[in-house]
Amino acid sequence: MALLVAASPIRAHALDMPSPFVQEVLIKSILLTLNDAVASDNFTILHAKISKPFRDQFPPEKLRAVFKDLVEKHAVFDAIVANPVIPDEDAKIDDKGVLRLKGHFDTTPKKVSGITIDIE
Repeated sequence: MALLVAASPIRAHALDMPSPFVQEVLIKSILLTLNDAVASDNFTILHAKISKPFRDQFPPEKLRAVFKDLVEKHAVFDAIVANPVIPDEDAKIDDKGVLRLKGHFDTTPKKVSGITIDIE
């Protein structure tokens, strides 16, 4: 499963690089919000939490369409976030001030990977 989400309206370049602990909190927070959106089939809170450029591009109805398979399969992420995030790349702030976090969770027997969180 791959997930690409832009979260938090705070510009990363205005801040120092968040600690690994804060990075993990950011990742798990947005995954739990996605979990709630999928479970309730209501994407308005997820929409409110994503960055403005993504809000403009993805209204709640479009987010629901993007995650339609997860809704239909009744996907659950709350147990996943009990595991630590395993970084696939070093965290970085790009030239636009976006914090880029990429990693996965060890969720044997199935692997949740390709998680990329962009925080503007």
